[in-house]
Amino acid sequence: MKITCTLTFDYKKKHHAEQILKATKVDDDLFVTAQVSGNTLKATIESDSFSSMVHTLDDYLACVSVAEKIVNKN
Repeated sequence: MKITCTLTFDYKKKHHAEQILKATKVDDDLFVTAQVSGNTLKATIESDSFSSMVHTLDDYLACVSVAEKIVNKN
């Protein structure tokens, strides 16, 4: 079974989306495919099990949250 989840994050500026993509890209490797279009960051996560999907979502959202806090301070 293949599980796919797509997350869409809209930011005020394209630069913010690009910074967050760059910050989270290091940890994406095999599980997350992400790209920026305009001021939107779109991330697609694929997994073979529900528990793996939940774990990956938790990790990815934590990374995005930290990156957003840093970007919003600038």
